[in-house]
Amino acid sequence: MMTIKKFSQVAIVVVLGLVLVASGYWMGWDIGQKNTKRIVVSGATNLMPDASTTADFSVFWQAWQDINDNYLRNPSTTDQAKMYGAISGLVGATGDPYTEFFTPADSKQFQENITGDFGGIGAELGVNASGTLAVIAPLAGTPAAQAGLKPEDEILAVNGSSTDSMSVDDAVNLIRGPIGTKVTLTIFRDGWAKPQDFTIARATIQVPTVKFEMKGDIAHITLAEFTQDADGAFYQALEQALNHNAKGIVLDLRNDPGGYLEVAVDISGYFLKPGSQVVREVGRTVPTQNFTASGSGALDTMPMAVLIDGGSASAAEILSGALHDDRNIPLVGAKSFGKGTVQQLFNLSDGSSLKITVAHWVLPSGRILDHDGLVPDYPVALTDQDIKNGNDTQLAKALEIVQDEIDGTPLPPAATSTAATSTAASGTAAK
Repeated sequence: MMTIKKFSQVAIVVVLGLVLVASGYWMGWDIGQKNTKRIVVSGATNLMPDASTTADFSVFWQAWQDINDNYLRNPSTTDQAKMYGAISGLVGATGDPYTEFFTPADSKQFQENITGDFGGIGAELGVNASGTLAVIAPLAGTPAAQAGLKPEDEILAVNGSSTDSMSVDDAVNLIRGPIGTKVTLTIFRDGWAKPQDFTIARATIQVPTVKFEMKGDIAHITLAEFTQDADGAFYQALEQALNHNAKGIVLDLRNDPGGYLEVAVDISGYFLKPGSQVVREVGRTVPTQNFTASGSGALDTMPMAVLIDGGSASAAEILSGALHDDRNIPLVGAKSFGKGTVQQLFNLSDGSSLKITVAHWVLPSGRILDHDGLVPDYPVALTDQDIKNGNDTQLAKALEIVQDEIDGTPLPPAATSTAATSTAASGTAAK
C-alpha cells in the first residue's frame, strides 16, 4: 500500500508536472499570439490571395491590427487614411523621386497643375544627385529669375517647412498660390557659407519660347522650353536666320527644363538627315520606342554649337545629345541636369492615382541621360560677376567655335567628352 508520504511526493510531482505543462502551454500561446503567421482582420477585403509576391502580407495585417488596438489616436485616424499612408510607403520604397502617389484631392490638383494656368514663381524643380530638392531652371523674365534664383540652387525649405523627403509635386503645391501673394524659399548655393531666404511674389507665368538675334554672321537662337508652340516659333527663328544670310547657328538650350518630347524630335529634323535616330524610350514592361528625325534635314551641314548648363534637362538634353551623337556638334557650357526618365499616370478606382517611372531615354550612342546628364566638350564657367557685368563667356566660346567651323579652322581640342554610358524625359514641374 502506498504510504501517505509517498502519495504526497507523487502528488507533488504530478502537480509540478501539470504546472510545467500549463506554463509551457501559456508561454507557447503568448509567443504564438505575438508571432502568429495567420492574422484575421475584421473588415479586410480585396486581399488578392492569388497575387504573386514573395512578401509575407500577414506582417502588414498584424501591424494594421496592432495600430488599431493600441495607437492612442486611432479613433481619429480613418482606415482610408491608413491605406493611403501604406500606399505612400510602398511608393517610397522605390527610392525614385519621380514615382509618386496622389490621393483623390492631390490627383485633382496635379491634373490642374499640368493643364491649367497658375500663379507661381516661374522655376522648374527637380531632385539633384544627392536627393535634395533643387532648382533646375528659373524661366527667363519670371519672378524666380528676377529674384536671382539659379540652376542647381538647393531648396531647403518653403515658407519655413523643411523640404527634406518632400516630393517635387508637394513642393509645387506649396510654392504655387494666389497671384500677388509671396512665398519664401530657403536656398543654399554651392560656395555659400549658409542658406539664404528668397521671398518672391507669385505671378501668372507665361513661359517664353524662342528668342533670335544675329551675332555677326551667326544666328543665336535661344529655346527656353519645349512647349506645344515651340516648333512653330523655332521655324520662324530659322526663317529670320536664313533671311539674314546666317552662316552658322548657336542653339542656346541653357536653363531649358524640357517639355514635349515630340517637339524636340521635330526640331531635330531641321538639323539631322531624315530617319536619323534621335532617342529611344526603353523600359521594363513598356515597348521600346524609337524616335527618328522626320524633317527636311535642310540644315544638316550648317556649322553649329549647342549651349547647355545645369538648367538644361529632359527634352533639352535629348536634342543636345542627338545632335552631338549624330553630327558631333560641340556642346559648350556646363554639365546638364540629368533628367532622363519617363513617367506614366495610372488612375486608381477611387480617384487617386500613381505617377510611375516606366522607362528611360537612351541616346543614339547608348548613353543614358538619367543622373549623369551631358558633360560639355568645352566647359566654360559663368560667374556671378560675369552675369552682373553682362559678360556671357559661354556664348562667346560657342560663337568662337562656330566661327572656326565657318572659316574651316580646326576646332581647339575638347577639354573633355560627354558622359559615358551609365547603368544608372518626361518634364519636371513648373512653379
